[in-house]
This record gives sequence, structure tokens and C-alpha cells, in this order.
Amino acid sequence: MLQRQQLTSLLAELLQSERIRDYCPNGLQVEGKQHIKRIVTGVTASQALIDAAISWQADAVIVHHGYFWKNEAMVVTGMKKKRLQALLTHDINLFAYHLPLDIHPGLGNNVQLGKLLQAAAVMPLPAAEPLGVVMQGELPTPQSLSQVADSLEQALGRPVLAHDAGSNRPVHKLAWCTGGGQGYIEQAAAAGADLFISGEVSEQTIHVSRELDIHFIAAGHHATERYGIKALGEYLSANYPLQVQFIDIDNPA
Repeated sequence: MLQRQQLTSLLAELLQSERIRDYCPNGLQVEGKQHIKRIVTGVTASQALIDAAISWQADAVIVHHGYFWKNEAMVVTGMKKKRLQALLTHDINLFAYHLPLDIHPGLGNNVQLGKLLQAAAVMPLPAAEPLGVVMQGELPTPQSLSQVADSLEQALGRPVLAHDAGSNRPVHKLAWCTGGGQGYIEQAAAAGADLFISGEVSEQTIHVSRELDIHFIAAGHHATERYGIKALGEYLSANYPLQVQFIDIDNPA
């Protein structure tokens, strides 16, 4: 068991959250009970995840996508009111870490996706900020785009959108950014990547892929960002007197 402030401090130190400018507050977003023993982790603080945490009698929920985003409406009504009311009624703490969990060099979403890709020589792409928001690496042996896509589908357990740039060249060097990182495809191409992988795709992404001759895969925002929060929970349960359960609320996006 940890005190709420102990958990707040150790997460801030581990994820270096106070050093990172973000689109939302990182850290404790909703204050709950003082003593924390049981923690639910998940990608997004949806109502379904909150309900699952209540059923499991969790003291805290830790997510990648929390609340209070930049340009979000400030009023507490409707869906937001229902979510906050459930947390406050059951005295459950809500912690959220967005960019700090994307870029962490050991537990982050990008590093974890690199492991699923079995990439070697993994390192941040220097042109993309904050450092670590885009990673690059190499496959041990070159593969076709379809081979990479098939392997990724098996690892993620979901279909992916794979776009061949038209060159038919094999994939050796990769670059990737989990979630909604499709806008980094130009930096990936400039770095010499044969393939860029992200969670989402925009209409213009395909045109950039064709014109800059770089293959592209959209593997799902939710699917590519399950693994950082899961790794964080496993780290906490292994190193502190905490019971942690990762709950994956299915999302095809």
C-alpha cells in the first residue's frame, strides 16, 4: 500500500512528467482516497473502464488518455459529469500520463511498439520533438511490406491498414509513432525510413506516402497505445506493494 502523495511523486519522477509540455495535465487529475493498494490501468478513462475499476474495488485508475484536454469545454455536464461523479462517489484516484508515457525510454508506448516489431538499433528520431515521440530502428532482415503488416496484425490482434508507396522496395529501416502520429511521416521519410507506422491515418498521409516513396501502416490508435500503460502497471506491481490489473476496453479505432 502507498499513500496517494507517494504514488504521485514516484510517478512524476519515473515519467519526468513535470519537464514535458503537453495538451493536458499529467499526474493526479481526480483526487480519491488517501491509501492506494489496488490499481486499474487502461488506455482511456472511459466510463467502461471506470465501471470496471469500481467492480474490482480499485483505489486508483492510471491511464494514458485522461481528462481536461486543451480546448476541451470547461463545463462539467453530460458524459463528463457522469464519469467524474462515478470517480468521486467511489473515492477513486485518477492519474493520467499522455506524452510522458509515449516517450519514456523504457516503458513508453513507442519503445513497447518497437519490441512488438522486433526492431533492432532502436533510437529516437532527433528531428521530432519531444525526443522519443518518433522512434526509428531496423529489421534484422529486410521484409516485404505485407510481411511486416502480417506480423503486426498477429502481434496486435487486429487488422492494419498497409499502404504500398509503389516502389516495391523491401523494408529494412522503420520509423514509428503510436496513436495519432501520422503527421510525422515527412520526418520519417527525411530520415531514410522505408516504412512509417502510426496508429491513425489521414487523407493526406497516403499522398505523402506516394510522393515521398515511403510505405505506411496505420495500426490503430488504441491498439498501438495499449502497451505503455500495461508496462507501467507491471513495473509498479513488481516494485511496490500494489495490486495492479490492466483492463483492455476494446476499441477498433
